[in-house]
Amino acid sequence: MPVDQFFPLERNPLTQEPFLRLRQHKNVIMTPMRWDDAPHIAALLNDPRVYKWLMYTPYPYTHEDGEEWIQLTKPKLDAILQELQIAQGQDELKIVGGAPICSIREIQEDGTDKYIGSLDIIRCLEVALLDVDTKEAQQKADRNKILGKGDPDIIWSFGDYLAPSHHGQGIMTDAINTLLHDWAIPRMNVHRIICSAFLGNRGSVRVFEKNGFVMTRTIQEHAVVRGELRGSHILEWTMEESKKS
Repeated sequence: MPVDQFFPLERNPLTQEPFLRLRQHKNVIMTPMRWDDAPHIAALLNDPRVYKWLMYTPYPYTHEDGEEWIQLTKPKLDAILQELQIAQGQDELKIVGGAPICSIREIQEDGTDKYIGSLDIIRCLEVALLDVDTKEAQQKADRNKILGKGDPDIIWSFGDYLAPSHHGQGIMTDAINTLLHDWAIPRMNVHRIICSAFLGNRGSVRVFEKNGFVMTRTIQEHAVVRGELRGSHILEWTMEESKKS
């Protein structure tokens, strides 16, 4: 019997935009990136409570930076949605190479939604996260690029930020839990994820730990970020270990 290839995504009844509702925070959803998100992204990424914990974010972050990011990223996410649409009518759910939803939005009382953050799952290609030995890490990164979609050996990583107004409410913990178990595992066949959090970012470490990540090591001199040498904690989640808990 044919299945809905967009499962478990729901549809906005007015716009038909697909979205993933968080498991615990029912008024928070994850949607595809929108072309008009640039000013909302810029507003958050110019807040020191946000950008100080991000590796690659420029500061100041301009409207043009936001537009450039959307132009780079949105077509890739839209391609996944198109792939799902083409697969409609098939008898089994299709395994895809990413998540078509990344923008975190809070539904307001009037039914509109407000951009409050982002959660991406991408292939891990940052050498420092993969191994202490740089040469071996580079080999892992190179191999990780070419593994086919759905391959259980792919190493993934999360990138995330949330509006300071919504910190401390468990939203990002819920978002990672929802994206991992409702999409990444069943629709991408994700088996391993490696993430990092800057030294001092106890909040992010706790978010990952609550989702079953284990701290594997600390890099005291990880990278120079906006002129400052920063260290990072490295955390890992594996399907094998999650089944034991």
